[in-house]
Amino acid sequence: MKRLSDELGVDLWIKRDDCTGLSTGGNKTRKLEFLMAEALEQGADMVMTQGATQTNHGRQTAAAAAKLGLACHLLLEDRTGYDEANYNTNGNVLLDHLHGATTQKFPAGHDMPGEMERAAEKKRAKGHNVYVIPGGGSNATGALGYVNCAFELLGQFNDASLKVDRIVHATGSSGTQAGLVAGMCAMNAQIPVLGIGTRAPQPKQEQMVYDLACKTAEKLGCPGVVQREHVMANTDYVGEGYGLPTGSGIEAIRMFAELEGILLDPCYSAKGAAGLIDLARKGEFKGERVVFLHTGGAAALGGYDFAFDSSDRWVTL
Repeated sequence: MKRLSDELGVDLWIKRDDCTGLSTGGNKTRKLEFLMAEALEQGADMVMTQGATQTNHGRQTAAAAAKLGLACHLLLEDRTGYDEANYNTNGNVLLDHLHGATTQKFPAGHDMPGEMERAAEKKRAKGHNVYVIPGGGSNATGALGYVNCAFELLGQFNDASLKVDRIVHATGSSGTQAGLVAGMCAMNAQIPVLGIGTRAPQPKQEQMVYDLACKTAEKLGCPGVVQREHVMANTDYVGEGYGLPTGSGIEAIRMFAELEGILLDPCYSAKGAAGLIDLARKGEFKGERVVFLHTGGAAALGGYDFAFDSSDRWVTL
């Protein structure tokens, strides 16, 4: 990202996992490669998952189900309290329905895994074989997608003769970071992975990632390869809460869009990029080559139009 690198004085590169090819792309596609294979192996005719109203994971799950001819049911939790029409019907919600998924809406504070299991039992009672996917696709099966990504990244670095000092990305439900950490540790790559948190406080976020990275390493057949010090999360950029845009996130969206022609989303990738930008300005990455892993989510922008003021862009010539 040459123009952004010049702006921040850091050698910045990008891994375009917003271009993974399934319904505008995103990081969940890698997880779903393994999750949907497991669903098919178990003879499922329906998949079910849960997330916030503008869940990127839900949209990609609906698209994967459509591609494989499976029914899809999504449980959407209102974690923001936004009553704007676009937030509740546009963006990812519109795409969920276009892919043929059915949806249920829940107020904030529900036990969503419990609600999902109850919904799955109702579907099973009607004859469906339901495969339940955890929020974000974040279990040891889903995290294998980001073990694969770690292998892919290291191969690309080597092929391009790039010495990379750090990988930075947005971390939420923990599967992306856990898979990356497990993969990098399994290869002894010695490339630190820094997650910029989008939801939980640092101790909780790091513990979630560590626990899942250990389970993923066990699934890989290399238990014990992940140590606690391999897991790093910075949660200074969450703002007021999950799914709520921040000033630094909006700035990051504008910078990536105006300098590189790349779109971020307010919930995840923008907060990850906000951390990247702020830490770069503070000299945290001085002399380093940093890769920003873009986890996708731009489909949600249509649901967050109220967060942007573009009035100064309308001109009369």
